[in-house]
Amino acid sequence: MHNHTEEQIIQYITDKMSDRPKIIQMFKSCYQNTLETTIHRHEDDGTVFMLTGDIPAMWLRDSVNQLRPYLMLAAQDADLKKIIEGVLKTQYQSILRDPYANAFNEFDNGKGHQNDKTEMSGWIWERKYEIDSLCYPIQLAYLYWKNTGETGHFTPDFEKAVRLVLKVWRTEQYHMEQSNYTFERENCPATDTLERSGKGSEVAYTGMTWSGFRPSDDACKYGYLVPSNMFAVVVLKYLEEINDLFIHDQSLGQEIVSIRNEIEQGIEQFAVLNDEQFGPVYAYEVDGLGQVNIMDDANVPSLLSLPYLDYCKKDDPVYLNTRRMILSQRNPYYYEGKYAKGIGSPHTPEHYIWHIALSIQGMTAIDESEQNEILDMFERTDAGTHLVHEGFHKDNPDAFTREWFSWSNAMFVEFILSVCGLEISKS
Repeated sequence: MHNHTEEQIIQYITDKMSDRPKIIQMFKSCYQNTLETTIHRHEDDGTVFMLTGDIPAMWLRDSVNQLRPYLMLAAQDADLKKIIEGVLKTQYQSILRDPYANAFNEFDNGKGHQNDKTEMSGWIWERKYEIDSLCYPIQLAYLYWKNTGETGHFTPDFEKAVRLVLKVWRTEQYHMEQSNYTFERENCPATDTLERSGKGSEVAYTGMTWSGFRPSDDACKYGYLVPSNMFAVVVLKYLEEINDLFIHDQSLGQEIVSIRNEIEQGIEQFAVLNDEQFGPVYAYEVDGLGQVNIMDDANVPSLLSLPYLDYCKKDDPVYLNTRRMILSQRNPYYYEGKYAKGIGSPHTPEHYIWHIALSIQGMTAIDESEQNEILDMFERTDAGTHLVHEGFHKDNPDAFTREWFSWSNAMFVEFILSVCGLEISKS
């Protein structure tokens, strides 16, 4: 199904989902929304800047997720290739400007959170360090190659960015001893700043690499964010393959494998817990000093998303135990209400379920009845907009956050494609 146009895909979904006219309508709205509303092309250098939606900045994470559903069209669509390659180019430049930043300005214009106490520049909208911000552009570069056969985007800047990412992950394995990164914001909720003068809560070496913030842009409670370390393991495997075929640098290859092995050992040793009720499960965060945080957050990478990210299979026993746990009251951010049940986030008010988490739950479900239940929930919770949102109230979908949240729209599209048997190629 790779060589299809947008019209054909919409037609295909329309045929497949004929018993769900509302889903078809939502699919069309969400599918067209991203490419029509979020792309700024810079003809002079071929870069493309991609808005997250209602905030005039580009997030490394969001911009990849916004493009993922279009990967299966790109092989046949020269213009789409230009867009994806342009976004990748912007992402490499952004990482090279500052690998610790999560969100960037379109120009060197000093917009965003310039008063934060951290090393800001005019290019940076926000400088919250999140492991996954560095994983996502590598994921996009890899998946773009796998879905189109194109390799022209493995440029010298890509290679430089990769080396910088490895350097940061290596440094942040020893956050307390080696890292210069600190982040403080004044007069804000506790989730928007790091304690201990911006260094974050105390950690000990585990082999995993440290993160200041979660993919929600909320501060980590404990410094080793397990799903993001798992995502790093996945993209390090991608890098190994890319290096073998295109970069051919033996010492780079050794460093990739070495970091990956250390992170994997750290996960096995510190992040797998034996739970009385659920058996062996993954913690969401740990500190290497014995503290663990049992929860999951709607933002991806999440524990719920591990098969979606390619970390494990959908029927992996530890994943299934963890999934049962986080889709239960054991997860403080799991809610059940009149219109829906699912995972929310400390990032939004209590009792708000996230559409992103519902899409991920649908894509990682083994059971068709679970998928159908989730489709029902989408039909009931778009608040009449035919788009999806960030969070919505479990008992009142008209109360929602973020009218225009492009990542969420794209994630819904990817869920519907997958229900209809269209998956992005990963190998």
